[in-house]
Amino acid sequence: MTPERFDIYDDQQNWIGTELRSVVHAKGFWHRSFHCWIVRDEGSQRLVLFQRRRDIKDTFPGCYDITAAGHLTAGEQLHEASRELEEELGVQAPFETLTYLLTARQQLEGQVRGVPFIDREFSSVFGLCLNQPLEAYTLQASEVDSLYEVPLDDLIALFRGETHVIQATGVQAVQSASDQVDQVNGNSVPLPVQARHMREIRAAEFVPHGTEYYIDVLEALVHLPKNERILPMIK
Repeated sequence: MTPERFDIYDDQQNWIGTELRSVVHAKGFWHRSFHCWIVRDEGSQRLVLFQRRRDIKDTFPGCYDITAAGHLTAGEQLHEASRELEEELGVQAPFETLTYLLTARQQLEGQVRGVPFIDREFSSVFGLCLNQPLEAYTLQASEVDSLYEVPLDDLIALFRGETHVIQATGVQAVQSASDQVDQVNGNSVPLPVQARHMREIRAAEFVPHGTEYYIDVLEALVHLPKNERILPMIK
C-alpha cells in the first residue's frame, strides 16, 4: 500500500509542500481535513449519528467521533473529499448534497502505543440529512468499529454539561476471519452490521475536538435542511 501524503500549510493556510502522513503527525504540520455529520429525522425528533473509531487507529483509537471524516490527500480538492462517506459508511453522497456548516482550526496531541502525535488541522465541516436506519450502512473495516445514533438534543446537552451520560443505539461491524486478514494486509473492505445494541455514552469518550467545536456543530445541525432524496448505498 502506498504511504499517504498530505498537502501541508503554515498557520495562515499558505501551502508549503507535501509530506508523508507519519511525518505530518510526528512534526505537527498543518493540513486539511473533511468532516461530515449525518442526521436523520424520526417524526418530530432529529437524531445525529457518530462512529466509534477502530482500536487500530493511529490517533484516538476507540474514541467516538464524527460520523465520517478524513484527511485530504496531496492534490485532493475539498469537493472530492465526500469520498469519505462512501469509504467509511457506504454512502454515495455527491458533494453538492452536503451543507457547509463551518471551518474549524484544531490542534490535538496525544500518544498511541508509545508513539506521540501532533494533529494540526484546518477542518471543513459539513452536514447531511439522510433518513435511513443504521442497518443500511456498511462500515469500513480499517476505520469504523461501530455506528451510533442519539437524539440531537441529548448530545447537545451532554457537551453543555447538562447531563453526564446519555443512551445511544448502535450497530457494530461484523468481521470474519478473512476480513481480519484483509485488514492486516492494509485492504479496506466494507462490512455489514449486526443487530442493534444500547450503550451509555460520556463526553470524555469522544475525540477531544473541544467543547466549542461540538456545540457549534451540533447547534448548526439543528437547522440543517431536511433531505427527501434517497441516496444509493454501496453493497
